[in-house]
Amino acid sequence: MSEQSEKIRFTIDKSQIGQRLDIYLAQSDADISRSHVKCIIENGDVLVNGNVPKVSQKLKEGDVIILTKRPPVEAAAVAQEMLLNIVYEDEAIIVINKPAGMVVHPAPGNPDKTLVNALLFHCHDLSGIGGVLRPGIVHRLDKDTSGLIVAAKSDDAHRQLSAQFEQHDVQKKYLALVWGNPKDNQGEIVKPVGRHTVDRKKMSTRTKRGKDALTFWKVNERFGVATLLEVEIKTGRTHQIRVHLSDLGYPVIGDAVYGNSAKIRAVVDPLLKARLKEFNRQALHAAHLSFIHPHNRKRVAFTADMPDDMTDLCAQLRLSVNPVDSTAGNRKL
Repeated sequence: MSEQSEKIRFTIDKSQIGQRLDIYLAQSDADISRSHVKCIIENGDVLVNGNVPKVSQKLKEGDVIILTKRPPVEAAAVAQEMLLNIVYEDEAIIVINKPAGMVVHPAPGNPDKTLVNALLFHCHDLSGIGGVLRPGIVHRLDKDTSGLIVAAKSDDAHRQLSAQFEQHDVQKKYLALVWGNPKDNQGEIVKPVGRHTVDRKKMSTRTKRGKDALTFWKVNERFGVATLLEVEIKTGRTHQIRVHLSDLGYPVIGDAVYGNSAKIRAVVDPLLKARLKEFNRQALHAAHLSFIHPHNRKRVAFTADMPDDMTDLCAQLRLSVNPVDSTAGNRKL
């Protein structure tokens, strides 16, 4: 992590006249959220023509903006005793079946009670390559995604695992409950994923600076109004599965960001409708993880069954469809 501040210069042209300063900066290449922009401006880290501006200042042609991006100040994560579902552990790695609702590492809004805090208590020491807030963390799962995640207990293991993720040598398969009944039994999605051009908290395939992303999917079980998919990703972009499936027209059930809650209204079965309304996280589970062990160089593979909330929802979906629907094959609603 850089320890020096970075100064970024912008010059306003005719097409940008009249824009609010905070909106302009949030949509710029500086890659900062609008709420963070407000803090930066109020802290005096933005100058317009050499003067401290207001957050809502309207821009004029020729205005020169100087943005100072300061390095974040990190406080070390602390060890906290928490229950962990350990799938495998040795001197180099630890594989956890993470529950939905657990954040992987400390971040604004989630300073503690994360997987990292629990790992520090259990392992006493982790690879330091991830920094003081992310020790041992090689990859991540969203807070409300359950399933398998591997952490490195030594710097050597961290380097080797990171290289495998970068080279796409890690096999990652997920189970996803999605809205709708896909026409085909399998397919692939090849669309770049990057930061949303307006909402900086979201990712999108319609973005100026997307990174290549490849997702394979196949039908595991059909329920008529919904389908259980097995999804394999060859890249690990932020929110990749959720964005790709939403773009395909089959958003993940329970996804408050990329989903479609209006689909619940079309559900006739009152018990199923109630269960769907109660399901308060994206129905996405990391079920399979395979990689080359950093010490013995042999491929290892781990699996994790669907958690109870997804299993129960699948059971309710099965009860809601009649025998014709449950064996409908490729019939599209």
